[in-house]
Amino acid sequence: MGFMSAELSNDILQSAFENDKELYKATLKAVADARKLRPVFFEKQAKAHRHATMAATLAKPNMELAAGTLLRGWLLKKHKGMLVDFLDGLAIPHKDGVVEDLPAKIDDTKLKSAVDTLIAKYPREVVAVYLNAFNSMNETGWDNLDKMLAEDSRIQVV
Repeated sequence: MGFMSAELSNDILQSAFENDKELYKATLKAVADARKLRPVFFEKQAKAHRHATMAATLAKPNMELAAGTLLRGWLLKKHKGMLVDFLDGLAIPHKDGVVEDLPAKIDDTKLKSAVDTLIAKYPREVVAVYLNAFNSMNETGWDNLDKMLAEDSRIQVV
């Protein structure tokens, strides 16, 4: 969460607030626990202030699990089309953007084409967040995606 713009982190939290109450409450509880406060403390705050505090807390290394869960939920609910486009571009079987087993390697040409498709179709920062999250959550680890994320400025998070 710490590598994205304040606008995008707020969008992620707002989306969870509006569309996935359970995820939002679990995230709020994780943030409250990390700050040694009760969730009600944050619930009484104005949403803009609450979300800024939540985003700052979720950016800390010890909050990786909660931040990752929030990101996955946001991607699956709000950006399922992007996930589907990426996996379809790689010819990876999936169910609505969710994959059981990823291949150990992926072809460079397919990867570049799939990334180009995402960049042409979706906001750059959202694509960058997705690809970085996908790469960090992918236990298989694709060297060519690592290299692309390091070298392609279109998909680097600032």
